[in-house]
Amino acid sequence: MLKNFSYARAKTLDEAVELLRAAGGRVHAGGTGLVGCLRDGVFDAERVVSLRGIEGLKGIREQSGAGLRIGALTPLAEIARNPAVLDRFAALAKAASEVGTPQLRNQGTIGGNLCQKTRCFYYRGPFPCTRKGGTKCFAIEGNTEAHAIFGGGRCYMVHPSDTASALTALNASVAIQGPRGSRTVALDKFYVLPSVDATRETVLEQGEVVTEVILPAPGVGLKSSYRKVRTRRSWDFALVGVALAIRKDSGGAVSEARVVFSGVAPVPWRSEATEKALVGQRLTEDVVRRAAEAAVAAADPMPDNDYKVELLRGVVAQELAAMA
Repeated sequence: MLKNFSYARAKTLDEAVELLRAAGGRVHAGGTGLVGCLRDGVFDAERVVSLRGIEGLKGIREQSGAGLRIGALTPLAEIARNPAVLDRFAALAKAASEVGTPQLRNQGTIGGNLCQKTRCFYYRGPFPCTRKGGTKCFAIEGNTEAHAIFGGGRCYMVHPSDTASALTALNASVAIQGPRGSRTVALDKFYVLPSVDATRETVLEQGEVVTEVILPAPGVGLKSSYRKVRTRRSWDFALVGVALAIRKDSGGAVSEARVVFSGVAPVPWRSEATEKALVGQRLTEDVVRRAAEAAVAAADPMPDNDYKVELLRGVVAQELAAMA
């Protein structure tokens, strides 16, 4: 049974920040993640602060130079079908369309999707794991089928967001408002590795709120994609996924590449080794094969999740071949 908490519906962003400053304050956006966390006992709430009444946090706005600013309360379904997103940022449109079910995409928000908690069953269950401030990751000696093959160590959770990997590949940033003012953080600096702090997912401090996602102009010739492999096609989190953002020069060689994996690490996992194998090369069959090998060269699987290595290698190869 849920513990009692107070509920406030903020009318302005400043009011929301003030209400969230105290320990135990929790943000209510779409609610699809919050309610599950409260029911599972992932955390308690002294006060739940709804952002739904703040109109400035909704909608997709054009930036000069063909970039976009997406309000944190914008539903995933709206992002997936937006013409500007589909035309310029295909990876984000695809990732948003792959989240959950139609009902969840209509209710869930982009801000909530980026900030959601892990679905690790040890974290969600009655285990005093490192992410809860304990001294042990129970996955190490337990069932690791759904866990990380990169970036583990103190915690082998995988980050559950599809849009986070796509947005990282697209070089996006998030705008944040908090008690000490506003700041902008590049998405590849937004998430916290367990080796830095196993109890935190993001750099957000108490009282801070993500207000919008900022997408820079893609520039001429940038193509992007997102591919997700999951157990159940109708609804599930990624076993492995890959977001690509690739630009070619006039001769057909790759001049810029950002490659980010989902479902395989505690954060959206950028693969610089794959990028290095691509830049300066045409996407021939041999280059694609070598890039796919580079993608998994540093993988460190556990007994139950070594299948992810071969699966990721194959998905990277298929997506790069499609880009060619």
